[in-house]
Amino acid sequence: MSHPDVAIIGGGIIGLTSAYFLARAGASVAVCDRGDLGREASWAGAGIIPPGNPDRAATPIDKLRGIGSVRFAEVSSELRDLTGIDNGYRRCGGIEFLTAEDAGVPDVWRAEGIAFERLTLADAKTLEPLGDVEGEPHLLPGCAQVRNPWHLRALIAACERVGVRLHPHTGAEGWHFEGGRVSAVCLANGDRVTANRYLLAAGAWSESLLRPLGHTPHVHPVRGQVALLKGESCSRVLMLGKRYIVPRGDGLTLIGSTEEPEAGFEKRTTDQGIEGLLAFARRTVPPLANAALETAWAGLRPGSRDGLPFIGAVPGWNNVFVAAGHFRAGVQLSIGTAQAITELLTGKPTCVDLQAFALDRKPQANAKSAFRS
Repeated sequence: MSHPDVAIIGGGIIGLTSAYFLARAGASVAVCDRGDLGREASWAGAGIIPPGNPDRAATPIDKLRGIGSVRFAEVSSELRDLTGIDNGYRRCGGIEFLTAEDAGVPDVWRAEGIAFERLTLADAKTLEPLGDVEGEPHLLPGCAQVRNPWHLRALIAACERVGVRLHPHTGAEGWHFEGGRVSAVCLANGDRVTANRYLLAAGAWSESLLRPLGHTPHVHPVRGQVALLKGESCSRVLMLGKRYIVPRGDGLTLIGSTEEPEAGFEKRTTDQGIEGLLAFARRTVPPLANAALETAWAGLRPGSRDGLPFIGAVPGWNNVFVAAGHFRAGVQLSIGTAQAITELLTGKPTCVDLQAFALDRKPQANAKSAFRS
């Protein structure tokens, strides 16, 4: 493997979007992944893209989300023009059901300039065929979605078009050090990749590669199970706490998701998990009682102690960077993260203050975002 400007370890949505942005900025880039590109948490997610306004966002994480919200349509169009692949992006609108613990959320949305409308449950039932739901419905016309597998297919093809060298089934096992810096990444097959700089974007598998660099931020897998039903009876994304219903627009409806930190790296569905999702779907949208289960799957989200990602330089190493721990929000944060990483590695001011995402930060016990799904 020839010597690139940037070697990226991890070919999920964060690594691939960063690779694409860096290559468009003129860098030579190589991406290595332990398995198939984009087939872990990125592929498994629901693709919900909440609305946002980066210019008025109250926190760095909401600014990253806002960048994604504003730029996703443009990037989707760019990928389609470059590759001919439609990633399924569409602005379908959403309804978020807020409970007492979410009392301040509408004020956050209002301050950010996010369009929303508080509804009564009766109002919401005129818009969607709702059944037994808890919480106060709020209409979010700016909510969008993307089809994760389609988007990843487009990203992989786009990376190839702009010269990124992609190396699936090429796992990284460690680092080679020379003169107080990382001089290569060591691969499982015994080869080494040398580069000017390294970006670790290996999702839930990042911790084992951070440890030799002197950092243990506790990036860990959090299993999420998802069900896909053959049947569509709502037109907007429905968000109820950590669970959601996403109508795909082609007769399929995605139901998510469990949140299981105790499962470790065991990526499989369980009868209990899927039955719980089906019961939730049928209770929330009664017409789905007649929908057949098309398929189900599980993914391993990269969690962190405070739910925020790690983005930026790895302290103590002048040529190693990290973009990992995006938990439930990899898709919606991917564009903002890739923009910030590209700016950082090309010497430009970053679009967001990366101190909030520093690898050696003190975890924020009550870190919150304007959206949970």
